[in-house]
Order: sequence, then structure tokens, then C-alpha cells
Amino acid sequence: MNTSANIKYKILVVDDDLDVNNTLALMLEYDGHKVQTASTGEAAWAMLIKTSFDLIIMEYWLPQMKGDELAALIKQQWPDQPIIMVTANIGELNADDHPITGVDCLLSKSFSLLQLREAMIWIFDRYAERRQSGLGTHGVSGGHPEKPDCTRSAPRDSSDL
Repeated sequence: MNTSANIKYKILVVDDDLDVNNTLALMLEYDGHKVQTASTGEAAWAMLIKTSFDLIIMEYWLPQMKGDELAALIKQQWPDQPIIMVTANIGELNADDHPITGVDCLLSKSFSLLQLREAMIWIFDRYAERRQSGLGTHGVSGGHPEKPDCTRSAPRDSSDL
């Protein structure tokens, strides 16, 4: 059930690279979503205290507070908050000594708009099914679309980030 493909969401993008923030915001706004950006984990946290978001897309390698630290804080306060983490160094994050908890999907830079859309659909469908079944974010739910391949980057072309 891909009902979330046509729904417009409020999204927070967190990346210390302003070009990435702007590019992601433009891509998401093109699809009709409302987007706000932050360049640090601390700035993102301050925004989250004041307003809620349907999705957070964040870089792992943020200055001072890394993305996994921010994700842990967010999930501690709001366990049902969907989070997509993006990074160019995905190999380092898949190592046994860097487990990523609290993240729903890990996307490797560079990724296409299509890959981002697929990840978003998968996440929102997954959370919708959990709410409907009353399982919450820690339950196991079957029947949702297959998880997109969040750990491989797409071939580079002009639509890649």
C-alpha cells in the first residue's frame, strides 16, 4: 500500500553542508513537502523542541554532535519519530564498532530522488502499519513493502545528490 506517495509531509533536513541542505530541501519541496533545515545537531534539537516533524533526514558526520547521538536523543524523547540517516562514508557505519540505533533507514550519498522517495514511502508505510496494528515502533509488523536498499548508492547522474 503506497498511500504515502501522494501525502505531503513536514520534514527536517540536518546537514552541515549548506549545499546539501539546500539541494535536499529543493528536491523535497518539488514533491510538495514543507522543509526546514538545520546545520548542526544542536540547532536541529532546538527546532524539535518547538515543533514536530513527520520525518527527519540527517547526516551522520555532523560537527560536535554526530547524527547517531542526535538520533538517540530524538528517539528517547519521541520514539515514533521516523529518521533517515545519510552519509558518504557508509562503510564505516556498517562496521561492528559503529552500530546505528534509532535510525529507520541509512542512505549512502550519493542517492537519487527516486531512492529517497522509495525510502520515505517504505518508512511511512511501516509506521502507519505499526500504528494500525497497535504494535508501536518496537513491534514486528509483516506485510509492509520490502525495505528499499538503503545501503547502496545509485549510479551517478544529474539527479543524484
